[in-house]
Parts: sequence; structure tokens; C-alpha cells
Amino acid sequence: MVRDSFIIPKLEYLMLDALKLRADALGKSIKKSELVRAGIKALAAMPDSQFLAAIKAVAPGKN
Repeated sequence: MVRDSFIIPKLEYLMLDALKLRADALGKSIKKSELVRAGIKALAAMPDSQFLAAIKAVAPGKN
């Protein structure tokens, strides 16, 4: 495992909490880092057209 840190918009951070609650309701406890990893796997499995649409839907961050 590799440790990293990053900044995300507050709304997206709150979405992680909502997704954690959704997983709990489905009987699967999950950590935020596991949700991020699941999202990466989902993006990697998408065809190029869906992948492009998904990354276009993310607003650029401020560095």
C-alpha cells in the first residue's frame, strides 16, 4: 500500500460519507480509502467514452 494525500471539494468529501452509509445499509462496512479504490477500479473498467464523460464531469481542482 502507498500512503498519499489530496484535496477534494467538500461536496465530494460529503459524498464519500453518503456512500459509506449506503454501503452500511447494504451490510458492507467500507473505509473511505476503499471507496476511492473502488472508484478507480470502476473508472479503469469503463470504455473510453464513459471514462471521458466521467472525467469531464469533475471540475478542475485548485492547486
